Amino acid sequence: MQVLKFGGSSVADATRMSQVIDIVLAAAAKDRTIVVSSAISGCTDALIAIGAEQDPAGRAQQIEALRRRHHAIARRLFTGAERREMIAELDTLFAELAAAEPEACVTFGELFSTRILARKFACEDVATQWLDSRKLVRTLGGVVAEGLSYANIFAAVQAAPEVRLFVAPGFIASDGDGKVTTLGRGGSDYSAALFAAGARASALEIWTDVPGMMTANPKVVPAAVTIPDISYHAALILAENGAKVLYAPTVKPAMEAGIAFSIRNTFDPRHPGTLVSGRPAVKEGEWMGVTSRTLADRGESVVCLVGEAVASRASAASRMLAALSEAGIQPLGGVTGEGDTFFIRVRPTVENAAVGAIHREFFEHRAVTVIPVFIAGYGAVGHELVRLIGLSADRIAARRGRSIRIMGLSNSTRFAIDLRGIRPEEAEARLADGENAASGAFIDAVLAAAPRGAVFVDCTNDHHIHERYAELFRGGLNIVTSNRRSLSLPFVQYAALKAEARQNGAFFRYDTTVGNSLPILESIASDANCSDSIVSIEAVVSCTLNYIITGYDGAKRDSLATLLRRAQDEGLTEADPRTDLGGKDVLRKLLILAREAGVPLEADDVDIVPMLGPEFFDCPLEEFYERLAAYEPQFIAREAELDAVDRRQRFVASLRRDSAAPHGYRAEIKMQRVGPESPFYWISGTENVTVVTSEYSAPHVIKGAGEGVRLAATGIIKDILM
Repeated sequence: MQVLKFGGSSVADATRMSQVIDIVLAAAAKDRTIVVSSAISGCTDALIAIGAEQDPAGRAQQIEALRRRHHAIARRLFTGAERREMIAELDTLFAELAAAEPEACVTFGELFSTRILARKFACEDVATQWLDSRKLVRTLGGVVAEGLSYANIFAAVQAAPEVRLFVAPGFIASDGDGKVTTLGRGGSDYSAALFAAGARASALEIWTDVPGMMTANPKVVPAAVTIPDISYHAALILAENGAKVLYAPTVKPAMEAGIAFSIRNTFDPRHPGTLVSGRPAVKEGEWMGVTSRTLADRGESVVCLVGEAVASRASAASRMLAALSEAGIQPLGGVTGEGDTFFIRVRPTVENAAVGAIHREFFEHRAVTVIPVFIAGYGAVGHELVRLIGLSADRIAARRGRSIRIMGLSNSTRFAIDLRGIRPEEAEARLADGENAASGAFIDAVLAAAPRGAVFVDCTNDHHIHERYAELFRGGLNIVTSNRRSLSLPFVQYAALKAEARQNGAFFRYDTTVGNSLPILESIASDANCSDSIVSIEAVVSCTLNYIITGYDGAKRDSLATLLRRAQDEGLTEADPRTDLGGKDVLRKLLILAREAGVPLEADDVDIVPMLGPEFFDCPLEEFYERLAAYEPQFIAREAELDAVDRRQRFVASLRRDSAAPHGYRAEIKMQRVGPESPFYWISGTENVTVVTSEYSAPHVIKGAGEGVRLAATGIIKDILM
């Protein structure tokens, strides 16, 4: 007999339940199995709210919302008569919930989830029986009556020798009077241990959403790693002192019955996770983990370090104090504890920093700082970014003492999150096996999983992703973006994002939005943020138009229409290239340049003269190309005229100080004729040139390649490491 327990995130929806079903069917093929499940993610909190709701209409509305969630799961997992029967069974349970006393509402969640699972396994032709934990797990005086519970569980299993798979709700029990009660938040782990001990199981597996017990909370310490195996005692100490992956009472039944149990990741079933057993220390002085808990009533936090067979308490205590001192943290007393357990008190404001400092001292053998990164967008730039992170990892670690760890990755349809890291060479496979990214699910998952100080990288062209930036800042994340749409918002929104970043101590970097990896924004900001104020900015920053204009040579080479089609085919233009010809992309870049210079420029403040006349913009795309081809003689004549006077045309965005203009600066985008004395004259291909003139310094001329996914990816890495 074996017992498998699944947490709420593992059964959150039909997709995740399907993963659970695959895991259980594989296990049941090897041995008789008991499945213990939590309620679906968020259900227990919803039930608590339902129990507390005083308004009957409000209560009914909340019950209906929860019912719809479970119906949606049933509709995905079942068809035909099986679906109708499942929905009818759920409706019966929800009718009981509607009539339940407020304090009993919280006990229904596990009934819903396990009824769905039990029926689904039966539909898979597995001999299945649902067990009612309310009749098997008993409490007396608020404490589990283990002997009585074990006898009930053993009798129930023995009474059904033909059953291959039992399904039981976790968390719930009943007291001596038969009244339904609970085992506390996290109690489903405890339920599983009780079932394992009572059924005399040979194995217990606790399936959750993390890869086992870790050396620290990965949201606090990104460098934390999975503990491969740990003793019952050490696991219990960590659980009692803040390691939330394991509910502390779970350990006792398993330990007393001598059942080794493992903590596994439902979303990475191949990972072995952590084995908790009566193992002796493999070697002297092993360190297991560091955790912490806040004592709100005392205004302090306790950091706990746990080892096994520690050789010298004095040496370990000295290392703890030295690590805190190096991090600038003053403890609120000395190191306490006994045996292999060490406690030290600190102020709550430095709790996480203290955990990180002690983890570095005892668990991180290289002085390399891990930078957790979550990447949105796996198009050309995102793909190259992931590739370069892999290629440059050793060099960055050696030269910068840092390691970029990809913990999350999303494309337009799927996403994957793994706090242990996603290897660049596995990125595509992980996305293919990932979760549905619809309706902002990736950012929701990032906010739930990301450690403070992580970096969210926006490599998308999404028009709306910036609407979630403020949430990310409030969640403790930094943002690096190459998505210029997120910076060319109305100024009040742009300023609000910058303020949100400052207020949350986060950085907001976007150097690649103008000029790719060229240091254009950095140069402007350095002038604008000191006494040397900006007089003017002139920029040729449209890679598309530069490619077309510099490649056009009248009758000597390809026509303008041919060049434009080629640029479109090579992905240098928007889907409709007239967006570029009309100056919209240049406008976004000019807004970013101006705002970096401290000018609150709006799109309506900019005078734009498109490269072509209005007759080219009021027709379908194919007709546009026909008109462009018909106009070729005029283009040839104009090019000959320019050659005769040694002039060239460039599409220039400019911002010049003008006291009569809005905000004290005049902004315009238009074609200009330039001679050999201008740096714009010498542009070729997709090069960009920006000239920044300030009051006291000589003009800065910044020139270089403005296009290329490798350059963009390199610039993003620079922003991450800055």
